[in-house]
Formats: sequence, C-alpha cells, structure tokens
Amino acid sequence: MNLIGTKWKPLVLFHLLEGGLRSGVLQKKIPGISNKMFTQTVRELEKDGLLSRKVYPVVPPKVEYKLSKRGESLEVVLRGLDKWGLEDVGS
Repeated sequence: MNLIGTKWKPLVLFHLLEGGLRSGVLQKKIPGISNKMFTQTVRELEKDGLLSRKVYPVVPPKVEYKLSKRGESLEVVLRGLDKWGLEDVGS
C-alpha cells in the first residue's frame, strides 16, 4: 500500500495499462490533478520502479510514460479496483 496508496497513483497506473502515453495525454485522463501533483506522482512511481519515463530529444520535449514489469504486475489489482468501483456505484 505504501507504493500505490495515494489518491492519484492508482489512477496514473490504471491509465497506463493499455500502453505508454505522452505526459500531457496522461495528465488529461486524470481530471482534477494539478501539474505539481502529477509531476510528484509520476516521479514517485518512477522512483519505486512502477513506471518508466522516456524523454525524446525533440523540441518541444516529448515525454512518454509506460508501466514497468513491476507496474504491470499490478494489473489484476488495478482492474479489480475498477470493477469494484463500477459495481459499488450501482448499489
């Protein structure tokens, strides 16, 4: 829980389950997250080995995030939380 037990980390990880995303696209998929919190969250996830960050040497800078092998191992947990949330809304 120390690795994913914040408000934003599971959402970032969940949106990366389908593959890598550019920084701006990923941030837009998470309504309500500030630039500061997004940056802090992805840096912590990268430090913990749950996602990888690739910077392309272009102007303007292009940054892409994707799940690491360790991050991919959380797929069952993340999808289970999503399923539970969808079912709970219906109750």
